[in-house]
Amino acid sequence: MQRVFYTWEWQKTWWEAYEPGDLWILVCHDEGAPVGLAPLFVSEGETGRSVQIIGCVDVTDYLDFIVAEGRMDAVYTAFADYLSNHRAEFDHLDFCNIPFDSPTRRILPSLLADRGFETAVEQQEVCPVIELPASWSSYLSLLDKKQRHEVRRKMRRLQGSEQSTDWYIVNGGQDLTEEVSQFVRLMAASDPEKERFLQDAGNLRFFKTIVPLMQKRGWLQLTFLTIGDERAAAYMNFIYENRVMVYNSGHAHQDFGDFSPGIVLLAYNIRHAIEQGFTHYDFLRGDEAYKYRMGGRDTAVMNIRAS
Repeated sequence: MQRVFYTWEWQKTWWEAYEPGDLWILVCHDEGAPVGLAPLFVSEGETGRSVQIIGCVDVTDYLDFIVAEGRMDAVYTAFADYLSNHRAEFDHLDFCNIPFDSPTRRILPSLLADRGFETAVEQQEVCPVIELPASWSSYLSLLDKKQRHEVRRKMRRLQGSEQSTDWYIVNGGQDLTEEVSQFVRLMAASDPEKERFLQDAGNLRFFKTIVPLMQKRGWLQLTFLTIGDERAAAYMNFIYENRVMVYNSGHAHQDFGDFSPGIVLLAYNIRHAIEQGFTHYDFLRGDEAYKYRMGGRDTAVMNIRAS
């Protein structure tokens, strides 16, 4: 399964924002045609020289090798041979954020072990995902009775407010720079950890570069909930193939907490995804409780280590 984090646009932007080491990109060809790509780099750290996948670890939720269907065994064997033949150039391999269903997890560790590597495959984190049904009412029926009542109650409460309320998806009619600035403001206000994240120059540089690029490619879904004249909540989602991926969010809980703006906007986004025919609503990495209350079910991302 391809994901937006594997694209040239994402990986190039990440590399230019952070440049954490030396590029080491492996490409496997068959009669001149590329059939496999391992976008790697080598970095120096406290534990020595580490080979990682471009994007690892914090701002990217899924990572993987890119291998043509039908060529899995041959390509992974070639990559394992290369890594084995160049062991003097690194101390260990550390491949993070590998989806559990990836052939990289299934095939690569045993090939490395056969070549004398000590390997370990461990669950790194979870990505709760909703398999979206065909209708909003069917989605609500997936929730437990209490949560179904809470979602409906919060939506009615906001809609019954004396203040005007609305929500919108940013498109060509808005000033993207201004909308991103407002999103950053809400993101920082919603969580001290997010505020610290945005204070890092590399993170902020990456964030402000990747957003307009995703918009240009048609992969960005930036949504806002307004109460009165103020933006009360926002979600930054990526849409790629049949998936909506919740990359980050923010809300003004101090001013509008009584209206649960984050949950209400999330409900609007899920309903919109169903109406648009998406099949999966992916909350990405993290086991925050609201993801499960809204119907998420765990999928695992793995870490492959070898030395």
